[in-house]
Amino acid sequence: MNRGISYTSAFMTLLKRDLQIAVRHRGDIFNPLLFFIIVVTLFPLGIGPEPNILTRVAPGIIWVAALLASMLSLERLFKADFSDGSLEQMLLSPQPLPILVLAKVLAHWILTGVPLILVSPLLAVLLHLESSSYVALMATLALGTPVLSLLGAIGVALTVGLRKGGVLLTLLILPLYIPVLIFATSAIDAAGMNLPYDGQLAIIGAMLVGSLIMAPFAIGASLRVSTN
Repeated sequence: MNRGISYTSAFMTLLKRDLQIAVRHRGDIFNPLLFFIIVVTLFPLGIGPEPNILTRVAPGIIWVAALLASMLSLERLFKADFSDGSLEQMLLSPQPLPILVLAKVLAHWILTGVPLILVSPLLAVLLHLESSSYVALMATLALGTPVLSLLGAIGVALTVGLRKGGVLLTLLILPLYIPVLIFATSAIDAAGMNLPYDGQLAIIGAMLVGSLIMAPFAIGASLRVSTN
C-alpha cells in the first residue's frame, strides 16, 4: 500500500512540475494551438470557400492539422530535462521509470491535446463540417490525441541526445501516426453519412489502451539507450 502511494505521489509530483513549468513558458501551450488554428484557417483560402468541397475535406484537414501541431511540441518533451540534468536524475530515481514518463506524456497531452479538442468544434464550423459529425470529431480527438502523444514520446526518447533530431523524429513517428489518422477520418466521414462508426472508435480505443500499456516501457528503454 505504501509503495502504491509512493508511486502515485511521484506521478502527481512530476505531472504538477511539468504543468507549472509550462505555465511559466506559455509559448509551449499557445504555439501548437496557434499553429493548429492557422493551418486549418488557411485551407479555405487555398482551396476556395465552396461549402461542398470544404465539407468533404474537413475531417482530413482537422486531423492532419492536429497531427502536425502535436508533432510541433514533441521535441521539447525531454529536451529541457536532458539539458539541465533532470532526465539523468529521473533515470536514477528509485521510482519506476514507466510511471515517471507516463506523467510527462500526460502533461504534454493536457497542454497540447486538450486545447486542440476544445478549439476543434469552432474550426469545424469554418470548414462546414456536417452537424452529425461533431460527436465523432470530438470522440476521435479525445481517443486519438493521447495516442499521438504516447507514440511521439517514443521517437523523442530515441532522439533526445541528438542536437538536430527534428527530421529524424518526424521520420520515426509519422508512420506510427498514419493508422490513427486513417481510422479517425473514416469515423468522421461515416458519421457525416449517418453510418455507424463504432468500429473505428473501437480500433482507436484499442490503440490507446495498447499505447498506455506498452509505450511507457518503450519510452523508458529508449531513454536509457539514448543517454548511455
